[in-house]
Amino acid sequence: MQRKMTEERRNKIESVLSKRQNDLAVVLENVFDPHNISAIMRSCDAVGIQEIYVLNTRIPFHKNWGFHSSRSASKWITVLQFDDVHQCFAAVRAKYPRILATHLSEKAENLYDLDLTQKTALVFGNEQYGVSDEVISMADGNFVIPQVGMIHSLNISVACAVTLYEAYRQKEKAGHFGNQKLSEFEFASIGKQWGLEYEKTL
Repeated sequence: MQRKMTEERRNKIESVLSKRQNDLAVVLENVFDPHNISAIMRSCDAVGIQEIYVLNTRIPFHKNWGFHSSRSASKWITVLQFDDVHQCFAAVRAKYPRILATHLSEKAENLYDLDLTQKTALVFGNEQYGVSDEVISMADGNFVIPQVGMIHSLNISVACAVTLYEAYRQKEKAGHFGNQKLSEFEFASIGKQWGLEYEKTL
């Protein structure tokens, strides 16, 4: 049995979709812990990012994202899983002309010097080894989050959240949340997945 969605629910979904950013995405390479991915999902949803590309070349596809911590976020995010690095980056490159990876190198830029109002995909790597050399070679540049502590490392979900909120700050200042960025097709397609037409009852 189905019933029509409440006006309040419809307005909420349409308001969220009107602020979704189709020019920023996250790519996760061989992130083993699904709880890290679920935390990243919540950060993405919070700042209006719709797409996460999950590349796993070392382990099988994730079947869940740590249910209890992601149940309020996973259904609002589009997760695209790949097990081939070239297929993954071909898909990313087709939509995001600039790819930046988190990697400490001599040419790495400070996060706060980046222009994140451009159409960009941000790559975060494995919890232990970071982004692989192969993926680094496919990226257009590297960036680091400045730190002054003894341990020059952040949990991947924390690093992602810090980066995404810098992107949010820049995009908010540039007025990116003031006008709908999704195309009408994207808006309708995602809205349908979210139950914009109807809401199922138990």
